Amino acid sequence: MQSIRSNDLAELRKLRGLVIDMDGVLWHGDTPMPGIHQFFNILRQRQIKFVLATNNNTQTPEGFVQKAGKIGVEVQPEQVVTAAVATVHYLCSNYPPGSHLYVVGEAALRGLISDAGFVISDTNVQAVVATMDRQLTYEMLKRATLLIRAGADFIGPNPDTSYPTSEGVVPGGGAILAAISAASDRQPLIIGKPESWMFRICMERMQLGVEETASLGDRLTTDIAGGQRLGMKTILVLSGVSTAANVDSSPIQPTWVFPGIAELARAFQ
Repeated sequence: MQSIRSNDLAELRKLRGLVIDMDGVLWHGDTPMPGIHQFFNILRQRQIKFVLATNNNTQTPEGFVQKAGKIGVEVQPEQVVTAAVATVHYLCSNYPPGSHLYVVGEAALRGLISDAGFVISDTNVQAVVATMDRQLTYEMLKRATLLIRAGADFIGPNPDTSYPTSEGVVPGGGAILAAISAASDRQPLIIGKPESWMFRICMERMQLGVEETASLGDRLTTDIAGGQRLGMKTILVLSGVSTAANVDSSPIQPTWVFPGIAELARAFQ
């Protein structure tokens, strides 16, 4: 299968770094995408640096390292940036240690926040941090709403309303944000893609600039739009959320479009 939009492959091959989304790009759930080993072999052969960057907060960077390792892809923890990592970076820059935070989120996010010196609490709360939580209850939504209405800041690590799994596309952290936002009449401060926090952290880790780096993802509104805001080149793969029809009708136009990472790997050769 040919690339949908190959444009100038000579420019593609000049890239020195990639900010790579995971869900829908490298795997669906626990199922690896075709060509994943070829893709990473090509990156290493061409000495293209990469950081895996995801709005998914359900695992720590170490958890994603283990997940990649199970399918034979070697990644170091410093090569993984989640929206939770970026959120903790933001929290440390804006709230003093010991601040009370109410968290709607899973163990990975809670652990990172606690390890950074914050207190997870439902009293004297300075900010509500809300994202994907597969144990979500009405009481959690109610408490978050009451705290925000009482004056707590509202922070959302992950704006993705859905994400692709082996079962299909399912609700994501953005769906939870939408429920709290509707009830509290407040919009969250978004930390994850398409905002710049994660992209900047990734480029800092690779020690590269925007002109040398591309954002690779499966979602026009986050991976592609976010990269474009910073002036990065962008690569969309059609193996996750966004489709060719979405591209045709969208004002967000990637630099390159490929069916998946197998075709992208061949384009790098």
